[in-house]
Amino acid sequence: MIELKKETERVILVGVCLPGQEDIDASLEELSELAKTAGAVTVGKVVQSRDQVHPGTYVGKGKIDEIKSLLWELDATGIICDDELSPAQMKNLQDELDAKVMDRTLVILDIFAARASTSEGKIQVELAQLKYRQTRLAGFGTAMSRLGGGIGTRGPGEKKLEMDRRLIKNRIALLNRELKSVKQHREVTREKRAKSRIPVAAIVGYTNAGKSTLLNALTGADILAEDKLFATLDPTTRSLKLPSSQEILLTDTVGFIRKLPHHLIDAFKSTLEEAKYADMILHVVDVSNPQADEQMFTVYETLQGLKVQDKPIITVFNKQDRLEGIPVIRDFKADYTVSISAKTKAGLGDLLETIEALLRQQKVYIEEVYPYSEAGKIQLIRKYGELLEENYTEEGIQVTAYVPADIYPQIVVNR
Repeated sequence: MIELKKETERVILVGVCLPGQEDIDASLEELSELAKTAGAVTVGKVVQSRDQVHPGTYVGKGKIDEIKSLLWELDATGIICDDELSPAQMKNLQDELDAKVMDRTLVILDIFAARASTSEGKIQVELAQLKYRQTRLAGFGTAMSRLGGGIGTRGPGEKKLEMDRRLIKNRIALLNRELKSVKQHREVTREKRAKSRIPVAAIVGYTNAGKSTLLNALTGADILAEDKLFATLDPTTRSLKLPSSQEILLTDTVGFIRKLPHHLIDAFKSTLEEAKYADMILHVVDVSNPQADEQMFTVYETLQGLKVQDKPIITVFNKQDRLEGIPVIRDFKADYTVSISAKTKAGLGDLLETIEALLRQQKVYIEEVYPYSEAGKIQLIRKYGELLEENYTEEGIQVTAYVPADIYPQIVVNR
């Protein structure tokens, strides 16, 4: 393993404000947090209002001159642009500024490389990184060699990625084969879950909304839950027993973010598809964030891209402990909404009741008297359904319950 220098990079953030765009300040603030997570410190910000980004240099000539001066005045090591740069834009900016040029995608990929802990996560991150770099070798290698290490040079496990075009092509082919094998294993796991008929709820949300904290609070798991962007990268599944004694599986997924790089969406498709095969979606929203509405929009946009927007959705308004009173935010796309604090566990009882209510909508309500000779069918109800009442009489066992529609034929009383 190659040891990289741990110098803190000093960066200037550069954004383009297009017509109708009102959230440029919030976007740059988020980019600053991303830079911080990747190990850089923001020393300045530059914004240019334009009808469209400059096709050759992202910003115009005047802004480039301004950035040049700021790089010198602020002793900055480079810039981070708020959008993904084309290969030509990156190379031209490097030539103009004679400094390290990065974009939002590169920073996010760098964070993912540091966060990946499972073999699948590492494969997915490296694949996304290599596909991103493949078209940017002309100017990329020069900038990286000039500055040694830092953002953009790290691979999963802190290894340094090779920049040779032929090696990258061969490595991508190998990683694709490995990912195909991992995907097949994941599909086998999903099939086993489907046969068990245990409902699955996928926890989704904007990064740092509190998904892992919620999973820990509900299941008593010990998943890393930090106040950081992308603290959780690899999906985690835990079992939860509802008040009705029914078991469900909760899966924590990677956090979404605005301008999520398409390289990552493609590479992480098998992981993100956990939501596709779930019975319901728990959409966690940080109601204390001023950009909560915009973050909800980003999540729904991503779900639509994954073709899972029509799944039953419970929107979980989290971090209510940071607010005074009832949150004013609304979600008209959700089937249910619940306000909670995963940190203090306030409202978790309401959330569990809501999950049960949604599951009941997918079940058949029964009132039956089972002869003692058919008592085994009640075990099926306990395992896959929700047993509401059970009374032993001379005629048999009186049962009131909810059962999944596909189980119903197996528990019908023989007449």
